[in-house]
Amino acid sequence: MVLDRATGEPEHRSFADVLDYLRPGDLMVFNQSRVIPARLFGVRDDNGGRVEFLLLRREADGVWEALARPGRRLRPGATELPSGLSVEVLESRAEGLKAVRLSSETAIDRMGHTPLPPYIRSALDDPARYQTVYAKEPGSAAAPTAGLHFTPELLSRISESGVETAFVTLHVGFGPFRSGAVCLVVTVPLPTCPPTAHIHDTYSSVLLR
Repeated sequence: MVLDRATGEPEHRSFADVLDYLRPGDLMVFNQSRVIPARLFGVRDDNGGRVEFLLLRREADGVWEALARPGRRLRPGATELPSGLSVEVLESRAEGLKAVRLSSETAIDRMGHTPLPPYIRSALDDPARYQTVYAKEPGSAAAPTAGLHFTPELLSRISESGVETAFVTLHVGFGPFRSGAVCLVVTVPLPTCPPTAHIHDTYSSVLLR
């Protein structure tokens, strides 16, 4: 939907028509964060119950901030996952978050599942469908969904029209999975959401001009 600022009249258009609203010299900024297979399933080593972790943010070697299910019942201690990977709960934090330590980070790509927000109700045959076509830097627990509308063909048309492009890395945290929560930070830290913005030197001058 396009809202005319002068008249206040709405107009329904296809996303592919975005070029009708861009001019040569305009700048479009894209978030190149890539979704990691951050969802881990396993069993608890104390009672054999099922457990799930959603890795949100890497804090140190092997240490991550994560959501866990069942969160309240999960006390500090080790939780075994398939293929020998273990997740140790280090501490509980506000808003249901946990600090956890993985016995191996290399196993994430092999054992992890792509986390999907609640509004995507069916499993994806190809996890790449939940990536933007320009995703590059791993680190997000959810895709910057506005970017999913772009195709290589549309990006090529945008470039050919004289519109400039720049890329930043803004890792998306647990906002899409928790109602009312936002964990996407550009310059100002929010509670439970430390800065995760990275701008390559190539684009710094373009964004600040």
